[in-house]
Amino acid sequence: MEKAAGRAQGAHSTETSRPETVFVLLLTQSIFWMVAGISALPFALGGELHMVGLGLATLLVALLVCLVAIGVLWRRRWARRTAIGLEIVCLAGSVLQLVLPIGANHAPVTLLTNVVVPAAVIWLLWGRNVRSVFS
Repeated sequence: MEKAAGRAQGAHSTETSRPETVFVLLLTQSIFWMVAGISALPFALGGELHMVGLGLATLLVALLVCLVAIGVLWRRRWARRTAIGLEIVCLAGSVLQLVLPIGANHAPVTLLTNVVVPAAVIWLLWGRNVRSVFS
């Protein structure tokens, strides 16, 4: 009985729930992009034909993020690197949107989805301890 309890305690000390948290954040981000891609498609009916390409590209990015989220959940090293790289690009784009005077929305929801979520994913996947969890 003590041996099983010791093994369970040892498993909890080396395991982390950070990949599961990142999975949820990436899936949420993927859903946001999927909704944005689907929302762009009806504009093609109104004559904005380039919106078909933008909508499909956004849907492909949403699919990529969903696959990366599954890879992070399975603790794959490539998924961790891809997620960090993708979130750095998202964070850089968000900072550009906030800094440049292009009329972008600066509401709290925008800041949460464009800045806080990518920063949280990078923070959760960064570090030596988390790196050792991924195979």
